[in-house]
Amino acid sequence: MHGGEYAGRRPPRLAFRHYETRTEMTEQTELEARIRSGVPHSARVWNYWIGGKDHYPVDQELGDQVIASYPQTRDLARASRAFQARAVRYLADEAGITQFLDIGTGLPVQNSTHEVAQSVQPKARIVYVDNDPLVLAHARALLTSAPDGVTEYVHADMLEAEQVLQEASRTLDMTQPVAVMVLSTLGHVEPRAGIDLMRRYMAGTVTGSYLVLCDTVATPQTLAAQEAYAAGDTPPYLVRRPEEILASADGMELVDPGFGSISLWRASSSEDGAEPVDQWGFVARK
Repeated sequence: MHGGEYAGRRPPRLAFRHYETRTEMTEQTELEARIRSGVPHSARVWNYWIGGKDHYPVDQELGDQVIASYPQTRDLARASRAFQARAVRYLADEAGITQFLDIGTGLPVQNSTHEVAQSVQPKARIVYVDNDPLVLAHARALLTSAPDGVTEYVHADMLEAEQVLQEASRTLDMTQPVAVMVLSTLGHVEPRAGIDLMRRYMAGTVTGSYLVLCDTVATPQTLAAQEAYAAGDTPPYLVRRPEEILASADGMELVDPGFGSISLWRASSSEDGAEPVDQWGFVARK
């Protein structure tokens, strides 16, 4: 249940910077033609849950089916976005991080990683990664950067960590700390493979880098939501036991307040009293 899609589809890995040439416009048109509006789509369903407008009735129908089986769905999705903004603000401000690798980007929304990071660090450099043709069709919005900063989009399969890191290194200085962000995305990968994948990503970063990760924990209610979601023509999304999420931070130092419900992670005064959600996460330093 996430904004991007990684279901074994492996389109060409390309770094898109600007859509200025005829060739790039043709590629954009071809990608848009591959987007099916008659079947539910994971990015559009997620967009519906967080209150966006980039979805079709079929996406709303599946989204409502999941909500019927698990009423906390909308709260969980919106808590994920809020956690992302708080984590990025912490990293850019208190931790002094100026480089971000956001994997599983999803559709552009308000307070995206580059907007939050560059509001604190105007020269921050952000690379978004997704292999979803729908996200690629919206890449122009993702590439809107602060004047002194850099924002890039890499169309790639997150399962190929070394290739993603190589593409990202065109924009990011991998000899300096990087914040790797994987939010509500890893459920498209089997739990053990997901842990190994995060270790591969962090192996490509230097000491002082960070991993920001959150995912849905397994409960009877979230397992029912998983089943309802799988009924749509979308990749399955696998919920996890808490230890399967936390294992991605093995050998790293958790930032206070540690690992738990993301709605409670460094919640602002305006968020005091927020109810815990069944998505847990952490920010960890290498």
